[in-house]
Amino acid sequence: MASRESALVEITPEVLLKAYACGIFPMAESADDPALYWIEPERRGIIPLDRFHVPGRLARTVRSGHFTVMVDRDFDAVIDGCSEPMPGRTRTWINIRIRNLYRKLYDRGDCHTVEVYRDGELVGGLYGVSLGRAFFGESMFHRARDASKVALVHLVARLKVGHYRLLDTQFVTEHLRTFGALEVTRPAYHKLLDAALVGEGDFGALAVDRPVTGAAILSLIQAR
Repeated sequence: MASRESALVEITPEVLLKAYACGIFPMAESADDPALYWIEPERRGIIPLDRFHVPGRLARTVRSGHFTVMVDRDFDAVIDGCSEPMPGRTRTWINIRIRNLYRKLYDRGDCHTVEVYRDGELVGGLYGVSLGRAFFGESMFHRARDASKVALVHLVARLKVGHYRLLDTQFVTEHLRTFGALEVTRPAYHKLLDAALVGEGDFGALAVDRPVTGAAILSLIQAR
């Protein structure tokens, strides 16, 4: 289900967070379309944190130290990366209103990035919204093989340590299914969301000012 929001109506960060709390999120038709559409899927994608699966080959990549992973260093570069054309995605849904809204959430501490670097260059990452003990993944990108997958592994470890209860992926792709993503009905999603809005997750429970090793990340995922 989707409803169109006039391009002239201002959406504040407060309104955006209330929408997330109701199970609704915004998207644009394209980067050139100033209008936003409120989306509430009939079936919602989630990754159960207690059943997150790291494929063996990816675990070796995470453990190898080939990438350096940081959080909340460069929101603008991450959303730029998420806006780039990619195979199977020639147009972006991230318009200027989306950029401005999530930048405001980032400045407030309600939006976070996971950034993957190789030799000092940003080669992948993701961003999403934190509300209560729920994390709403918005978009991810990669410029090097496995970079976005490594970002997701680090995100899940951080959410587990921070006592989050829900990782919302909005939709499910074959890529996400390899990690254990599944679809739930709208009523089932709202039950999970209501439970996750009780209390407060701590995105900074793991270090935010220095990288955490891949070996430590995998141990945290397996231990919890």
